[in-house]
Amino acid sequence: MFKHRLVLSRSSASASAISTAAIFFLSPASAFFLAVFAVFPSFNFAQNAPLGTPQFGSYSFLRNDAGARAAALGGAFVAIHDDPAAVFYNPAVIASADDNQIHATFFKHVADVNSGFFVYNNSLKGLGVSSNSALAQGSVAISANYVNYGQFARTDRNGMSSGATFGGGDLALAATYANQLDSTWFYGVSVKYINSRLDNVSTGAVAVDAGMLYRIPKANVNIGVSVLHAGTQVASLGTMPDRLPIDVRIGVNHRLRGLPLLINASFARLADSTATLPERFLNFQIGGEFYFGQAVRVRIGYDNQRRRELSPEAQPRFTGFNAGVGLALPNLGVDYALSIVGMPGMVHRVSLLLKM
Repeated sequence: MFKHRLVLSRSSASASAISTAAIFFLSPASAFFLAVFAVFPSFNFAQNAPLGTPQFGSYSFLRNDAGARAAALGGAFVAIHDDPAAVFYNPAVIASADDNQIHATFFKHVADVNSGFFVYNNSLKGLGVSSNSALAQGSVAISANYVNYGQFARTDRNGMSSGATFGGGDLALAATYANQLDSTWFYGVSVKYINSRLDNVSTGAVAVDAGMLYRIPKANVNIGVSVLHAGTQVASLGTMPDRLPIDVRIGVNHRLRGLPLLINASFARLADSTATLPERFLNFQIGGEFYFGQAVRVRIGYDNQRRRELSPEAQPRFTGFNAGVGLALPNLGVDYALSIVGMPGMVHRVSLLLKM
C-alpha cells in the first residue's frame, strides 16, 4: 500500500510539473520568445557563415562558462534563479536573486590562459531608490568577464626574438536591469561593451542580452529563455569584421520532491548555423545538483556541444563532462568545478559568493 501511494504521489508531482510547463509554453510571452527563436537565424547578422569556418574570432570568450557552479552543471544554467552568476546566461534572474551579493570567479585555462567573472547585484530599493513606480521595484547588476592571455615574445619576420614582449586580453563590461511582471514572471536586459586587445591594437563591440524567467514554486520548476550577445562591432582589428556569437537559449530545472536533487537541462546556441534545423538541438547541456544537508552540494554535468567541438575522434573519453562541489554558508558560498575539455586538457574554476 505504501509503495502504491509513493508512486502515485511522484506521478502527481510529475503531472503537476508537466501541466505548469505547458502553461508557460502556451503563454503570450513565451510565444513571443519562441517566435524570436524561430526567426532570429534568418536575420543578416545571424550566424550565417559557411559551415566549418571560424565564426567569432575576437569574441569567442563570451561563450566561456561563468562560475564554478554553472560549469559543474555543464552550462545548464539559464533557468537558475538564486545565483547572480546566472546573469551571464539569463539577465532576468537578477530580479529573483537575493539582494546585495558579490560573485567572483577565477579559472585557469589550458596553456596558462587566465580568466574570471565578477557580478554585483542589488535591488533599487537597497540602493536607496524610494520611488513607488513599477520600474523602481526592479533590481540592477554590474558584471565583468575578462581573459588574460599572458605575455608573448616579440619576434621579427625570421622568428628571431627581439627581447621584448607583448600581451593580449579580452574584456566585457555589462549593466543589467531586471524586474517582475507578476509573482511568477521575471524579465531582464543587459547592455554591454566588449573589447579585445592584442599588443597595441584592439577591437570593440556593443551588445544586448535579454531574457525571461518563469517560476512555478508549487511544482519546484523554473523555466528560462534568453537571447545573448545580440549586437554589432564598432571597431575592427582588420579589414574583415568579427561577428558576435549570438546565442539563443532555453532551459528548465526541477527540484525533485522527496529527493535532494535539482535537475537542470537546456538547449544553447540555437542561432548557430547547421546543415539542418534538428542539428541545433544537439547543443544541449544537462546537470544535477545533489544537496547534502543545508550546506554541501555535489554537482555533475554534461555539455554535448563541447564534446562535439573538442573531443578527439579517436579518444573522446570524458570530454564534455564536468563535476564540482559547493559549500553554502549563511553569508558565504564557495564553489569548485572541474571541466574536461579534451585530452589531456582540464579546466579548474573557483567561485566565491558573498552576501553583504
